Amino acid sequence: MHHTTISAIIALFLVVPSITADENAGNLRKAFIDGRGEGWRALGAADFENVNCDVGTWSWKDGVAHCTGKPVGVIASKTPFTNFELVAEWRHLRHAGNSGIFVWASKKSLDQLRAGGKARLPDGIEVQVLDLGYEENWEKNKGKKSDWFTSHGDVFPVRANMKPFPPMAPNKQRSFPTKRLSKGINKWNHYYNRCINGEVSLCVNGEEVSCGTKCDQNTGYL
Repeated sequence: MHHTTISAIIALFLVVPSITADENAGNLRKAFIDGRGEGWRALGAADFENVNCDVGTWSWKDGVAHCTGKPVGVIASKTPFTNFELVAEWRHLRHAGNSGIFVWASKKSLDQLRAGGKARLPDGIEVQVLDLGYEENWEKNKGKKSDWFTSHGDVFPVRANMKPFPPMAPNKQRSFPTKRLSKGINKWNHYYNRCINGEVSLCVNGEEVSCGTKCDQNTGYL
């Protein structure tokens, strides 16, 4: 029997709103938005292009992206976005799977990846997509709990600047989740990202948990 290991599966929905960052403030604490309704559209294979992966690293079936994780790399949206809301439903199929959704990745960094640069990931703001086993392995190997990351929806800049909302990592670069709501391997997680006027907020499985503001890179690619 031929067996293929898939490290992550993800479904994406996006809307570009005509609202300011202040509108709906206070309504995000509980937000289970399924990405269906007026203004929303599903994102699929036609919306993305390979940047620095092998042909078989990413595949699409019934509008859902499958990723083997080999080699480490990215696909990117064909068009840039500034203000938008994004729903992602994802699950890892392998213990300690490590992935992420980059928002506002710059064209320059993506072009460098296409040209074979040393980096495998772009710049921008990363919304963490991490299996609980990654943190479990860290604790087992180090004999202590991690104080610089969690497996529950950290939001942090990569070669960019962002002011994280508390709680945050000791280096004050990463927004930690206020609650640990992520589900483990083979279980679906629901992310709702609101990226408006340089501010990123993340709801995990229906509750807002982590945020960052004053992102100096506030337009770009997914």
